[in-house]
Amino acid sequence: MCDHCGCGHPHDHSHEHNHNHDHSHEHSHNHGDGHDHDHAHAPSEPMRTIDVRKSAMAQNQRHADQNRGWFRAKGLTAFNLLSSPGAGKTALLEATLKHLLPHAAAIVGDLQTENDAIRLRASGAQAVQITTGATCHLDAHMVLHALEKITTDGLKFLFIENVGNLVCPASYDLGEHRRVVLLSVTEGEDKPLKYPVIFHHADLVLITKCDLAEAVGFQREDALKNIRQVAPRAKILELSVKTGAGMDAWFAWLAG
Repeated sequence: MCDHCGCGHPHDHSHEHNHNHDHSHEHSHNHGDGHDHDHAHAPSEPMRTIDVRKSAMAQNQRHADQNRGWFRAKGLTAFNLLSSPGAGKTALLEATLKHLLPHAAAIVGDLQTENDAIRLRASGAQAVQITTGATCHLDAHMVLHALEKITTDGLKFLFIENVGNLVCPASYDLGEHRRVVLLSVTEGEDKPLKYPVIFHHADLVLITKCDLAEAVGFQREDALKNIRQVAPRAKILELSVKTGAGMDAWFAWLAG
């Protein structure tokens, strides 16, 4: 469920792994001749409000904790990569998977197509696609099922490329160890101020496509100031996948 943007098409997670449906239907409907329904109305009870969002997030947290335990058991470090569409997540992962082969794999989330997973598999690494339909984020339950398709022998790193969106993914713990938020120079310096929540929870903010900074008039100092304002604890790195600038610092951070 996504209550933030109203996407309104949740994945059905009602198929919990422990199906213990103990329904005691004690409806005293007396369907006799003439349909004499003896509906004895008990004294009115106070109206109860069910917080659906709270329940959904609690369920997500249980699955996230399951994922965390799975990562720990397999000796994997998991990274949740978040950004707006077109910030360069897939290009970054292509270069990263090639560099870390055979010790890295990826899970990719998109509304439709397997394009990104196909692209990442060309690097020689495992890549599992999650097609979310109309849901604008990954949740821990989707990742839990994707993990069943990952062969973990020799793996040390798992990258989860979230759906391109700076709003809803911020609320969903996937069980990851670290969150990485990408900001491309083409998006504007004030993006962190417009979407502070997703930046606030980042362990690392990557400023990407730095080879285009001059062409688009990117104001670097303004961007750095805005990031530090909303994400004071996050490390900031600047890079260009195209030229390779800053990639060594990114690889060093992953290994740290």
